[in-house]
Amino acid sequence: MASFHYAFKIKDIPSTRKFYVDILGCEEGRSTENWIDFNFFDNQLSAHVSTDFPKLDYCGKVDGISVPIPHFGCLLEKSVFAEVQERLENAGIEFVIKPQTRYKGKTGEQMTMFVFDYSGNPLEFKSFSNTDEVFK
Repeated sequence: MASFHYAFKIKDIPSTRKFYVDILGCEEGRSTENWIDFNFFDNQLSAHVSTDFPKLDYCGKVDGISVPIPHFGCLLEKSVFAEVQERLENAGIEFVIKPQTRYKGKTGEQMTMFVFDYSGNPLEFKSFSNTDEVFK
């Protein structure tokens, strides 16, 4: 099993559950009144309630677009990317960066989209045209 675990801050459990379970379709794992785990596309997210959120920095410059740093996300198959895009659109989630193709016709061509969860955490979803080019 080669998956990651990521712990991050959230404002509250109910809105986080709504975003990750109801909208994204993630399976809920263990939880308490202070944290909740999710199966995030076969990776473990552990969301912890906090009142101290760092300011985002749009210092990431990728293909001419400023992206929020820090952020996290997932590499998805094209069909899953389309499903996630549809779920987000149907839920009325505003895209920070609308779904688009980055590096069109070049090595590393990929679909990408950015959203904020209900706690203001930026997430990026990607789908590479050729998965052999993820690290090229």
